[in-house]
Amino acid sequence: MDFDFLAAHATALPDKPALICGDRVLDYSTLLRRANRAANVLSGLGCREEDRVALMTFNSIDGSEIANGCRRAGLVIVPVNYRLRGPEIAYVLNDSGARVALAGPDHADAMAEASPHVNHEVRFVAIGDRVPTGWLGYGELMGNAAEQFDSASDGLGASMIYTSGTTGNPKGAWRPRGVDIANVLQVISIFELNQADVHLMCGPGYHSAVSFFSALHQVIGATIVVQPKFEADDALNLIERHRVTTTFMAPTLLQRLVDAQETRPRDTSSLRALILGAAPCPYALKVRAEAAFGQVLWEFYGATETGINTVLRPEDQLRKPGSCGTLVPGQEIRLARDDGTEAAVSEPGELMVRSAWQAEYFNRPDATSSSTHDGFFSVGDVAYRDEEGYLYICDRRIDMIISGGVNIYPAEVEAVLHAHPAVTDAAVIGVPDDQWGESVKAVVQLRPGDTVTDKDLIAFCSERLAGYKKPRSVDFVDELPRDAAGKLLKRKLRDVYWTGAGRKI
Repeated sequence: MDFDFLAAHATALPDKPALICGDRVLDYSTLLRRANRAANVLSGLGCREEDRVALMTFNSIDGSEIANGCRRAGLVIVPVNYRLRGPEIAYVLNDSGARVALAGPDHADAMAEASPHVNHEVRFVAIGDRVPTGWLGYGELMGNAAEQFDSASDGLGASMIYTSGTTGNPKGAWRPRGVDIANVLQVISIFELNQADVHLMCGPGYHSAVSFFSALHQVIGATIVVQPKFEADDALNLIERHRVTTTFMAPTLLQRLVDAQETRPRDTSSLRALILGAAPCPYALKVRAEAAFGQVLWEFYGATETGINTVLRPEDQLRKPGSCGTLVPGQEIRLARDDGTEAAVSEPGELMVRSAWQAEYFNRPDATSSSTHDGFFSVGDVAYRDEEGYLYICDRRIDMIISGGVNIYPAEVEAVLHAHPAVTDAAVIGVPDDQWGESVKAVVQLRPGDTVTDKDLIAFCSERLAGYKKPRSVDFVDELPRDAAGKLLKRKLRDVYWTGAGRKI
């Protein structure tokens, strides 16, 4: 099904605001022309269909026009987590084989730190006034580009979002054919989105759900209000000022939003769909959110690799505590016992998903294969189903930590801790945190005779990892629990901290 939604809206709704960021407004006609310019810029830099283009920036109008330009040129946008450091950024550029890397004004220095570690030719482009030596300036390139471009891609186009595995090495979850427009329209229908909506994009755009819900609203010709970085009071002011109707955020951001609204209420009566995902949302927070904003919460379960698999509607948020909803039509879910048979009602099993928009890992057929069983994809979550067909996530087979909706992989942090000269063994786990859901704790065994403080180890990690990955606390033990084969018994370690928490993730 061919659908050049941007061109269609530029024709039917030329003067309608497509993007609002601060005092800057871009209508659909202008957005199409700017996207065409971006497509011509990228093509002029040597990009051809299916080439990857890395983008590291806060939410912005520039970022949106670049993403649309990539779609129109048949290129694959690779959002880069702007909290990464030089070598971490270089890994993404190397693994994706990005031909062009663009960085916003706040991230050019971090991207520049990555360039010595990049193993292939990349054209670096700076968004903003300051252009590092050897880089190209986005403004100048756009000023010289033509406004006409014959779109090579329909719908949302191909995408690649980086997500890590248990080894801590990021993997590109990629859909070479993109998401079928029929699936896109289905999700729009499920969440009851429409052209009159005003959507607040407030979470980090490198998060798959943030970018996906923003793209959905452009598909239907809605208006997107862009908040560069989330700040709760500013978000509430934007909702009030622009009569925002929909938004997506992780539960951590919802908690900040509720806190701010309770402290100084704003008029949020326009809001009708506040969509939650990325991590479980505590029931007590849902109660507070409904009191603050009304019955507007939606929640879904999904993953970068599998898309949106279940949805919990507003009327079920308090009726079904702990549930992530019921199956989205067209999705198949198995809850498998250890022997591969289907788990019974109320019995936990490994959650496996099969659907038409399943991703694969870029250049990692081994990783794709190990996560796939008879066509069903697993990200390692364990869930059960009640008698009404509602699903509940109850545990995680892998040791990934989810803190504030962000995935943190213990092996990566453990590798840094092991590099410290005073450390002989280390384990990193997630422990209960009222604000973040989980926080990162390091449990460390020191070398005999050596001494080091918890602050020293946290600072050591901070110098080598993105800030959100570093341990928030460190405990010291005489010996870490391991079995006879030397395998670390993380479950035994975690139970010490999770006993009495009333939940397991």
